[in-house]
Amino acid sequence: VQLQASGGGLVQAGGSLRLSCAASGTSVRITTMGWYRQAPGKQRELVATVTRGSSTNYADSVKGRFAISGDDAMSTVYLQMNSLKPDDTAIYYCNAQIHYSISYSRTYWGQGTLVTVSS
Repeated sequence: VQLQASGGGLVQAGGSLRLSCAASGTSVRITTMGWYRQAPGKQRELVATVTRGSSTNYADSVKGRFAISGDDAMSTVYLQMNSLKPDDTAIYYCNAQIHYSISYSRTYWGQGTLVTVSS
């Protein structure tokens, strides 16, 4: 499974960006897609996830500012980021989880896209 993330860039505080992540290379249905981020010197952390059933989950730090969505085929996931803050500066990674069976699942990661928010 290949995940191609795009949409990162430099934006001023208070601005918006929209990240996209396209999945390819699988005929098995993806069950969950999500965004994580890693700031310099910090561990990777959850930003948001969305399931095939459209259930979403957000980190407290982004609730009310970010919105995650996926297309019907769960082959592309988007992250709309509004009211960006300098603390949102990080490399953003998308991931996809596939449940191949009841007892076996795998998580795949994209290459990351850099988001820089200037004050």
